[in-house]
Amino acid sequence: MTELGYVEGKNLLIEWRFANGEYDRLPGLAAELVRSRVDVILALGPPGAIAAQKATTAIPIVFVVSSDPVAAGLVKSLARPGGNVTGLLNLGGDLGAKHLEMLVTIVPKLARVAVLVNPANPANTAALKTVQVAAEKVRVQVLPAMAQSAREIETAFSTMRADGVGAVMVALDPLFIQQGHQIAEQALKHRLPSIFANREYAEAGGLMSYGQNQVEIYQRAAVYVDKILKGAKPGDLPVEQPTKLELIINARVAKALGLTIPQVLLISAEKVVQ
Repeated sequence: MTELGYVEGKNLLIEWRFANGEYDRLPGLAAELVRSRVDVILALGPPGAIAAQKATTAIPIVFVVSSDPVAAGLVKSLARPGGNVTGLLNLGGDLGAKHLEMLVTIVPKLARVAVLVNPANPANTAALKTVQVAAEKVRVQVLPAMAQSAREIETAFSTMRADGVGAVMVALDPLFIQQGHQIAEQALKHRLPSIFANREYAEAGGLMSYGQNQVEIYQRAAVYVDKILKGAKPGDLPVEQPTKLELIINARVAKALGLTIPQVLLISAEKVVQ
């Protein structure tokens, strides 16, 4: 927003609300923002976007979601959203099959893979199904690992190791982005190769990430907010879809896990963390 000419405290006031992974708090937080008469609501993830949509049909809403916004009932179509909602599609939820393919390439004889999901996030449920379908084709068993808090994340990793999984995939969820360092540390502690859609995860000590650049997504979200503040109607702004995906590999973690990254992945990586 600063790059677009806004100065907080001068021509911009931000009302922050965080559920900290407790998604049952979202309706109340959305109602608070409506009562505050904000001009635009920016919502991260399907649960937040749905809560905001239920709270108001008047205040414009810009979302960043990882599941189909049409199927979720957020917009009528990607080209013509209609109503008071529009935003950006984050492909993380649709990359499960590709994430599994990468893990199978790197981890010799991978037989069981865990998928860390937040059961309160409907996009995670859909992502899990995508992985399960892809896993059947390569004869890999999928074990869902549920977590809705930092403590449950730690418990989930202990369970994964006890269940003999050979790798872990992390579904895209606001809580997991927030706890990226913890998840990376737990994966390394339990010697589990891991992959997430968020590049900051690989940079923080996870093995790999493959997905959109999250910083760029929110820069684009700021553009949408700016357009709406200048008079554009959200229903007339098409939902923006990704045009670029990036692979980040942490070579240091691969070495610690005794893994050799195939040259084909190293060549296609946007960044290799040494």
